[in-house]
Amino acid sequence: MNSRHEHIIQLVNERGSVSVSELAQLTGVSEVTIRQDLNALERDNFLKRVHGSAVAPDSDDVNSRMQTRYKIKQGLAEFAASQIGDGEAIFIEGGSTNALLARALASRSDLTIITVSHFIAHLLRDSQCEVVILGGQYQKSSESVVGPLTRYCIQQLNFHKAFIGVDGWHEDTGFTGRNMMRCDVVNAVMARGTWTIALTDSSKFGSVHPYPISIEHTFSQIITDDGLSPDIRNTLIKQKYQLDIVAQLR
Repeated sequence: MNSRHEHIIQLVNERGSVSVSELAQLTGVSEVTIRQDLNALERDNFLKRVHGSAVAPDSDDVNSRMQTRYKIKQGLAEFAASQIGDGEAIFIEGGSTNALLARALASRSDLTIITVSHFIAHLLRDSQCEVVILGGQYQKSSESVVGPLTRYCIQQLNFHKAFIGVDGWHEDTGFTGRNMMRCDVVNAVMARGTWTIALTDSSKFGSVHPYPISIEHTFSQIITDDGLSPDIRNTLIKQKYQLDIVAQLR
């Protein structure tokens, strides 16, 4: 393994996901070379390749992903918590930043938190808020429930806001996810017509994953950090999203 490979592994583990184009810029080699590097590193299980990006091999492990870009995600979670009014019922879908949001809300006894994530429910086991966890097929890798029963539960509940984790966004595809069944749950939430918020750090923008999110129903709001490129920021504004940029903690 050469020094460039070590640098790539470090970047992917720190960010969770890095695009091929960004890796080429950061390492000073061509995208063709980066793709060859990623093929070799994937064979040795150092990372996983998805369309146009590399992701950490434990990218479905919420506890591990909470540690990557922690300060940025914590800042996003604190801002998101400030958006929640007294007495609201909120849906928190899953993911590392959403887990930090749930932890930030744990002391608010006036709130009801609805979630499909057993990881988040476990974080809230000693919380002051009311916790509702939905039924469904349990996915061990993501510690979330999915499937028809989960969709049915979503249809039977009301909530004021929904916070959604996303895996990628690209101008050509919109928001995408790695897991088909989790994306199905997200689309069921968005079909309710509730105020939906994409809560994600800026490293997810520019990458594409197999499964589309929010084809028929767009997000009401996006909360991300100031690592977002000016081009992507302008595109999102032109697409009429309410875009909230949170300054990174340095």
